[in-house]
Amino acid sequence: MAKVILPGGEAIEARGVSFLELLGPRAKEAAGALWNGQLLDLREPVPPEGEVRILGLRDPAALEVLRHTAAHVLAHAVTRLFPGTKLAIGPAIADGFYYDFLFPNPISHEDLPRIEEEMRKIVAEDLPLERVWLSRSEAERLLRERGEDYKLELLGEIPGEKISFYRQGDFLDLCRGPHLPSTGLVKHFKLLDLAGAYWRGDPNRDMLTRIYGTAFPTQEELERYLRWREEARRRDHRTLGPQLDLFSIQNDTIGAGLVLWHPKGARVRRLIEDFWVAEHYKAGYQLVYTPHIGRSRLWQTSGHLDFYRESMYAPIAVEGQEFFLKPMNCPFHIAIYKTKTRSYRELPIRYCELGTVYRFERSGVLHGLLRVRGFTQDDAHIICRPDQVEEEIRNVLRFALFVLRSFGFTEFTAYLSTRPEKFIGNPEDWERATEALRKAVEGEGLSYEVKAGEGAFYGPKIDLEVQDSLKRPWQLTTVQFDFNLPERFDMTFIGPDGREHRPYMIHRALLGSLERFFGILIEHYGGAFPVWLAPVQAVVLPVSEGDIPYAEEVAAKLLAEGIRAEAWTREGKTLRWLVREAQIQKIPYILVCGAREAAEGKAALRLRTGEDLGPRPLDEVIARIREAASTRSSGL
Repeated sequence: MAKVILPGGEAIEARGVSFLELLGPRAKEAAGALWNGQLLDLREPVPPEGEVRILGLRDPAALEVLRHTAAHVLAHAVTRLFPGTKLAIGPAIADGFYYDFLFPNPISHEDLPRIEEEMRKIVAEDLPLERVWLSRSEAERLLRERGEDYKLELLGEIPGEKISFYRQGDFLDLCRGPHLPSTGLVKHFKLLDLAGAYWRGDPNRDMLTRIYGTAFPTQEELERYLRWREEARRRDHRTLGPQLDLFSIQNDTIGAGLVLWHPKGARVRRLIEDFWVAEHYKAGYQLVYTPHIGRSRLWQTSGHLDFYRESMYAPIAVEGQEFFLKPMNCPFHIAIYKTKTRSYRELPIRYCELGTVYRFERSGVLHGLLRVRGFTQDDAHIICRPDQVEEEIRNVLRFALFVLRSFGFTEFTAYLSTRPEKFIGNPEDWERATEALRKAVEGEGLSYEVKAGEGAFYGPKIDLEVQDSLKRPWQLTTVQFDFNLPERFDMTFIGPDGREHRPYMIHRALLGSLERFFGILIEHYGGAFPVWLAPVQAVVLPVSEGDIPYAEEVAAKLLAEGIRAEAWTREGKTLRWLVREAQIQKIPYILVCGAREAAEGKAALRLRTGEDLGPRPLDEVIARIREAASTRSSGL
């Protein structure tokens, strides 16, 4: 018999019945069951042995079942309101659910409230969800009669002769489940957005309409999520970037996925780069610069033309030869290494570069600064002896944490990806590299998860994920072993025995790319950068036109002290308007200068938070700004 633990903690033994039969009226309090880490439908029989936990509706593990059922309620509502709509897929996702449709006629965001209202009617009807098993031939005939071409394609990928459908009222959908017992349990939901989505993610297939929604066990959780989502919307870098005059992406004139850095954004980028370069020199790296294009033979040797060509731009014909825009920097760094014979005494060699690369991302996946076609990697390659691996990995991870903390990130999770089934190199090298990664993560006291078998075919890796101020995870740092390129390029060093040996090669990026990292920074700080990164650290505002000379004098003094400052002339604007505009532009310090301040050599200091600190001596204001900048403090 199996031991079944009910939502309240009571344990009972059962055999030969379904969970629904076992629960009886209490089924309305349950969402599914967990057995050996597997999520089971309540309609399934209780396993013959082992321990099974029934999931209550508020159990975190039940969210997937709740949201999957909500997706079916959405599809049911759509088919009621828009007859002839074709169904595609409708999974639960991290923050909710979606369903893809092919509508007979286009719909818009204005249709979402009507669809949501129809969903509420279906919930109020409290329709039981019944699992229906059809033979493969029956399922195929049913879907063909209904013209459900997308479901037919999915059916062809389902093994076995018994096919699972779910019915609620007059709605029937091909689905493996699991689902809640009835639609009445989907009480707290909201439709969120509308987007286009290619069928199976293939731009050569049909463009479908994707409706996004979310669902929670309680109204309180739903409202908390909606507030969080609204805050995330306010912080969206695609809105704040143009609003703060940081960058633009002009699809029509420049091209999709290609970023124009405006002066203020370029200032922040330069601050990031200067910090990055200075710290890399301190850490023993050597800065290099490499071309933006290379001959086809380089990319043939590296394997990019065989395995990566679809993500590369078309070749450029020059004097009868083909050149390609570089998608990665590594072959160039290897070429520098191979310009002379290397001794074991020279290793490790650490090359670093802020190298701009170009990748042909499909237009459907482009997303502001987070997914672009031209971007600058904060790239580095460490070439070392096998006996140096462990120390080098530990140094890289420690360096990564220092850099990320300098930008205000404090919460980290590491992921260790290990050897897949198909790999190159010998198992001993893999074990040594994997163990070096593991020891480095544990040595820094980081929590980590092992992704067994998910390493690249050419080496294991560590990915470092940070949480931003909204608790969203972002993968930034990657430390990747490579047993492939040293072989392909025949990289060697002369050992103490006078013979050639193969070095280890480690790819390493700390920030990922400057574009993506900048987008993450904008959202992390909501555009209100810490003082050391603020493109304008202080703005000086004259009270009246007669105070403009003193305001300009104050701004000049701040500039002379290395503070990024501007004096704003009035141009017919009131002081109140200027202060408000400075706050909208998220400038950390606002210095108001009138006749009294001029007479006393002071400035009335306000913070972008709205706090008014009153008149302060200029030397005190300068010291305050410089202190906040030099310590990379997040405060003002």
